[in-house]
Amino acid sequence: MRRLALIGLLLGAAPAARAEVAEVPPAPADPNRGDFWREVITPHADEIQQLIAKARNALQLADSYTLTDLDAAGFDVRARLYADAYGMMHYARHLAPQELEVLTLLGRAADEVGKTRQAIDALQAAYALKGEQTSQDITGRLGAIYLRLGDLDTAIRYLRIAQTGLGSPAAAQVLVHLATALAARGEMGAAIDTLVGALPAQAPGYFTPEIVLVTFALAVQYDRDEQRSAAFEVLDRLQTMQQGSFASQVQVALAYVRFAPAEDQHYYQGLLYEAVGDYAEARAEWALFATSESPWRGRALDHIAAIDAQRRAKPGSKVPVPVRPTRIRPHRIP
Repeated sequence: MRRLALIGLLLGAAPAARAEVAEVPPAPADPNRGDFWREVITPHADEIQQLIAKARNALQLADSYTLTDLDAAGFDVRARLYADAYGMMHYARHLAPQELEVLTLLGRAADEVGKTRQAIDALQAAYALKGEQTSQDITGRLGAIYLRLGDLDTAIRYLRIAQTGLGSPAAAQVLVHLATALAARGEMGAAIDTLVGALPAQAPGYFTPEIVLVTFALAVQYDRDEQRSAAFEVLDRLQTMQQGSFASQVQVALAYVRFAPAEDQHYYQGLLYEAVGDYAEARAEWALFATSESPWRGRALDHIAAIDAQRRAKPGSKVPVPVRPTRIRPHRIP
């Protein structure tokens, strides 16, 4: 009887105990909940993000030197910034070999410091992650690298994927590289059409650096195709729109370009100096270009012959030379 009474007492107390437990407030949310799986998947996520931020800042600072007439010390600083970004991203790739932004920044930094093989490896790994949805930073740079290497078919394939409108300096460079590659492959008509199709149908009130670059590149391609009147017409229209700032605006636009092949810089500069009447500078640029093995070497020699013929026709005459902007050095690291 005593045992039954004890059991009844316990059973009678059970509901009260259950009610007491139900009234206990829930535990606060764990702020670190989910970190376990993040650590499993990307165990170095925080360190990688810090490295990415530092590398991105180094690249942006290095790129800010583009429009500056750098001295030797400036080039050293710029080279060191690119090297720092490369080192950080090279290490970050060991921590996260499939991180898209790491691969993109690594490819960019490697390209800038002259590590072409490493740049191709990183950029192609990034391209493999996204395919044709990959950003223009990756496909455009791959196209430019293969253009510099002379692999025209691969260059055109990547540049076609990267091709867009004139929304940024990078997009304008893709168009210039694509036109250059097509012309070098013997498709001059397609090269010219690429540039013409990218330009606005109606000339805007003010030419942006992207429009200036593509328009001047169109004049270059017309000149290479020996369509002299068409080249002159394009340059004349550009000069009219830019009024007194034509030379400086073109120089600014060209300063953003990493020419592929590198000797093309002399062709563009030669045509610019000739357009503004600075024939001494123009002849020097044409002569530099003529030392290359470019298929357009003959056109450079034609320009030199025309300048020399003009000098012989008017011996002793001085061609008025307009005031030129400070010569902008190419952004490549020597």
